[in-house]
Amino acid sequence: MSSTYAHYQGPSSLPADYAIVSRINSHEQNDLHGSDDEQYIPDGAEGSENTNHRGARRESITKSRYHHRPLNPTIGSYIPQEQTATPSLSFNASETTPLLNNPPIPRIEEAVDQDPAADDGSKIVMFWEEVWILSKYALPVFGTHVLEYSLVVVSVISIGHISTTALAAISLGSMTASVSGFSILQGFASALDTMLPSAWTSPQPHLVGLWSQRMTVVMFASLIPMFLIWFNAESLLLFLKQDPEVAHLASIYLRWVSLGLPAYAFNCISRRYFQSQGLFAVPTRIVFVVAPINALLNWLLVWGPKPMRLGFIGAPIATAISFNLISLMSIIYGIVFTPKTAWYPLSRRMFTSLGVLVQLGLSGVGQTASEWWAWELVALAASLLGPVALATQSVLLVSCSTTFQAPFALSVATAVRIGNLLGEGKGKRAGVTSSTAILLALLIACFTSTLFLVFRRQWAYMFNDDPDVVDLVASIIPLLSLFQVFDGTSAVASGILRARGKQFLGALLNLSAYYIFGIPLGVYLAFSHHMKLHGLWIGLTFSLIYSALIGTWICLRTDWDKEVHKVAERLKEEDKARRQENRDREEAGLAAW
Repeated sequence: MSSTYAHYQGPSSLPADYAIVSRINSHEQNDLHGSDDEQYIPDGAEGSENTNHRGARRESITKSRYHHRPLNPTIGSYIPQEQTATPSLSFNASETTPLLNNPPIPRIEEAVDQDPAADDGSKIVMFWEEVWILSKYALPVFGTHVLEYSLVVVSVISIGHISTTALAAISLGSMTASVSGFSILQGFASALDTMLPSAWTSPQPHLVGLWSQRMTVVMFASLIPMFLIWFNAESLLLFLKQDPEVAHLASIYLRWVSLGLPAYAFNCISRRYFQSQGLFAVPTRIVFVVAPINALLNWLLVWGPKPMRLGFIGAPIATAISFNLISLMSIIYGIVFTPKTAWYPLSRRMFTSLGVLVQLGLSGVGQTASEWWAWELVALAASLLGPVALATQSVLLVSCSTTFQAPFALSVATAVRIGNLLGEGKGKRAGVTSSTAILLALLIACFTSTLFLVFRRQWAYMFNDDPDVVDLVASIIPLLSLFQVFDGTSAVASGILRARGKQFLGALLNLSAYYIFGIPLGVYLAFSHHMKLHGLWIGLTFSLIYSALIGTWICLRTDWDKEVHKVAERLKEEDKARRQENRDREEAGLAAW
C-alpha cells in the first residue's frame, strides 16, 4: 500500500538493471584503481569503532566465495587482483597496524551466521532465530517511519479541528504533493537501494558517498518542475473540478510546504546513506528529536498565542521547518559521529554517470508511483463525493498508513536479511526467513485489526469533531480491519520479491491489482451502485486480497537454492567484466606509451 502522506517504498529496479549495475560497478572499480585520478583512500581512524558497530560491513559473496581467504576473518585489508598473482585477501592487520596504510574491511555478522552448523538444524529452531533477527532489524526502521510520519499526522490533526473544509483542503494538498512531488522523489531515491548496499560491501566503500552525491544532483534538478506545479496548483485543481474554496486552501498549503521540499529530497538520500551502512538507528534518533519539536510548532503556529498563531498556514510551515531540521541534523551527525569510510570528497565526479541514476530512478518511479498514484486516484474520487467524504477518506488513509509502518518496516528488514543470506549462499535459511516474515506480518495485522474494531466509534474524534465524519468513519472501519490483514502480507511479500530481484514482477502485480481490478471495481460500486465511499474501500480491499494472495503464493514456491546460484553467477559476471575492462585499459595505456 502507499499513502497520500508520503511514506517510503522499497527499492525498485527492473531485471535489466543488473546489467547496468554490473557495467557501472566495473567502471567505478577501474576508476578508483587504475584511472588517471589519484586513488582516494578513505579515512580509517574510526575503523576500530566500526568493527563493533551495527553498521560494520558484511562480506560480499564475491569475496567470500570466489577469493581464497581464511574461514573466519574479522578485519583485513583488500589487495586488488591486479596487484597479486592469485586473487586474495590479506588479513595481517593488528591493533598497531596503521589504518591509512591498510584500509580496514570491518565485518559483523549475527551469531547464527558465524556457526556453520546453524544452517543444518531444525527449521523450527531457525524460525525462532529469525524472529529475533527480523525484529531487531525492523524496530529501528519502524521507529524512523512512524516518527517521520507523525510530522504529517500532527498537521492533519491540527488542521482537522479547524473545520471540515480545512481538513479536506489539507487532504487534497497532500494528495497533490504526493502525486507531483513526494512519490517521484521516493522513486528516484530507490535507485540508491540498488547502488549503495553493493558499494558498501565492495572493496571501495566510499562509492556510497559518491553515488549519494550524484543522486543529490539528479534530485535537485527534478525539483524545478515540481515547484512550477505547486505554485500553480490552484488553477490545476479548479480545472479538475475541485471545490473552489478547498482548491484555494490546498494551493496555499502547497506553497508553504514547498519550503521543505529540497530538504525532503535530501532526507530520502541521507536515510539510505546511513541504512546502507547498517546504521538503521541513526535516522530514528534524528526524527525522535524532531518529532516533538514538530508537535510544538504545530500547536504554536496553528493554535498558539496570538503573536505566533497563523491558523491554517501554520501546519505546512511547521512541516517544512521539521523537514529542514532533519536535513541539518543528518549533516551534522554524518560529519561528527559517523565514520568516514563511506564518504567521498566533493569533486566534479559527482556530475558524472548521472544517466545511470536517471534510468534506475525512472524504473523506481514506475513501481513506486503505480501503487502510490492508485491511492491518489481513490482520494480524487472521494473528493467528488463532497467535503465530508474527502475528510473521511483523509482520516481513514492517515489511520491505515500509520499502522502500515509496522509491516512495511518488517518488509525492509526482510529484504535486507534475505539479501544478506543469498549473498552468503544460505538458501535454506533464506526460505525460513521468508516464511517467518509472512507469519509475523499476519500477527501484526491481527493486532491492528482488533485495535480498529475496538475503538471504531471513538477513532475519528482524534481528527475531526464533525458528527457526519465520525459516523462515516465508524461505518467503514470494519472494512479497514479486513484490509489490514492483506495489506501487511502484501507489504512483506513485496520485500521478499525485492530481495530476489523481482521488482518488475512486483510492479506488474501492483498494476493489475489496482488498475485492472481494484480501482475500476471501487469506482463502479461508488458511483453506479451508489455505495459512495464504502464502494471505493471495497475495491481497495479487493486489490490487496488479490496482491497478497498471489504474492505470498509466489514467495512460498521459491526455489531458494536456485536464487543463491543466480546471485553467485551475477557476481561472477560482474567480476569478469571488471577484469576485462582493466586488461583493455592496460593494453590501451601500453599502446599510447
